[in-house]
Amino acid sequence: MQGKLISTAIFLSSFAILRAQPAEYKMTKQEYIEKYKEDAIKEMLMNKIPASIILAQGMLESGNGNSALAVYANNHFGIKCHLDWQGNTFIQDDDTKDECFRKYPSVLDSYNDHTAFLKSRSRYSFLFDLKSTDYVGWANGLKLAGYATDPKYTERLIKIIEENKLYQYDVIKSLPNIKPQASTSPQTVSVMNRKVMLFNNIKFITVKAGDSMEKICKEFDIDAWQVRKYNDLSKSDKFVEGEKIYLQHKKRKALEEFHIVKPGENMHSISQLHGIKLKLLYRKNRMSAGEEPKPGEKLYLRGKKKD
Repeated sequence: MQGKLISTAIFLSSFAILRAQPAEYKMTKQEYIEKYKEDAIKEMLMNKIPASIILAQGMLESGNGNSALAVYANNHFGIKCHLDWQGNTFIQDDDTKDECFRKYPSVLDSYNDHTAFLKSRSRYSFLFDLKSTDYVGWANGLKLAGYATDPKYTERLIKIIEENKLYQYDVIKSLPNIKPQASTSPQTVSVMNRKVMLFNNIKFITVKAGDSMEKICKEFDIDAWQVRKYNDLSKSDKFVEGEKIYLQHKKRKALEEFHIVKPGENMHSISQLHGIKLKLLYRKNRMSAGEEPKPGEKLYLRGKKKD
């Protein structure tokens, strides 16, 4: 009986060790590259995204395949659910608590969806005009298009590429059984025919007839709370045809020093006009929230109004 108990204990101990190994083992950078470089090259040959960029993003976003999102959801690119996702999900904290991320049957599905994600969002369309060897241009473009909120995202991608010589994969012309797809203009995969403009170094669109919060969120792959935050809107506010809607945070300062208030203008419309945060516009002019200026009044847009 005692022998059986010892054998059982040994079995259970061995089983526990085996179960613990996947959580304890960490994939190295080189192991990640060797394991997934061919998948990255295939995506490059078929869809014109540099293999170096695909690998670098996968390594950065997944912690070399070791993050919880990568281990439990096969999500190597940090792609969230968004409105158009119909697959399985994985919940974890990110920019906010309990955010929804896509969960894939395999890592290859994550690689395929990363390509589809970039090709189906109009904000990334300009990247496909770059050469597949221009990893610097792609790294800069991904940050500009808002792929990540990390201010050093570009530098981190480039560092991974250059330290691991991932650029060597960008010059590969073919792999067995893989043929490049016929070139397709990225504009053909845009969700809608919409012009994105830049003012005060902030991306914005102009509201068109029929626009709604849901429509703009789906088109630009952005959440409603972000649109409201970027534009100082409440849930009850409606879009007005012809007005600016910013797709990024407004700035702390405007391009101009002052603004002379015109009839019909208010603090919010002036904030939108100059791309300056509403609360800072109030603060610069020593005004209380909700207070409105009079026509002809001079508002400060960069410096602070003196007492």
